[in-house]
Amino acid sequence: MPDAKFKRVLIKLSGEILAGESGFGIDATAIRSIAEEIREICELGVQLALVIGGGNIFRGIPATAGGMDRASADYMGMLATVINGLAFQDALERGGTPTRVLSAIEMHQVAEPYIKRRAVRHLEKKRVVIFAGGTGNPYFSSDTAAALRAMEINAEAVLKGTKVDGVYDSDPVKNRNAQKYDTLTYLEFLNRNVKVMDATAVTLCMDNKLPILIFNLNVPQNIKRVICGEKVGTVIRG
Repeated sequence: MPDAKFKRVLIKLSGEILAGESGFGIDATAIRSIAEEIREICELGVQLALVIGGGNIFRGIPATAGGMDRASADYMGMLATVINGLAFQDALERGGTPTRVLSAIEMHQVAEPYIKRRAVRHLEKKRVVIFAGGTGNPYFSSDTAAALRAMEINAEAVLKGTKVDGVYDSDPVKNRNAQKYDTLTYLEFLNRNVKVMDATAVTLCMDNKLPILIFNLNVPQNIKRVICGEKVGTVIRG
């Protein structure tokens, strides 16, 4: 079994991944598949934290386009991430992986409140930590929450699992000749106005020299390949 390149990482999962082929809600098969990969990575001795988006349940930006107050829509999106976090916790623990959900929005009946020292202690005890509730504030995406939490826990990298296998110079769905970048600097990513990750999150990582690895989560074992240092997806760094 290959050695892990990282000792502690934060993985950002898009909520849409949990929906499976239906595109909405939570698909138990999709969650179990990812949970099994997470279990295998934990066996390598890697300390893992997760941030899961809520787009499979509710998306704030489209709601605001329909006239909803932005802050209200964002809070609803944050609650959706708590639902996904609890679903993922269930899948992980059914597979024997100890897990804790820490929410930026306090709801003691279902999750622990987010406290940095508590999160780090859970990681040191080899528990997978799921950060839910975003940053606890409106106007910030789950990508930004992932970058923030990664820096707070001193993660070595942010791994973003998406439906595409990296960053391209154009939309690979619309352009078959689109070229994938193996590496990009933070400024190159920002100047190209790439939508695969929130610009605020990338700027935060740039200011703190935290590398970002973007890869296709739908390819089996891709998470492990990234953790073990294989050239998968696109690396964004200084």
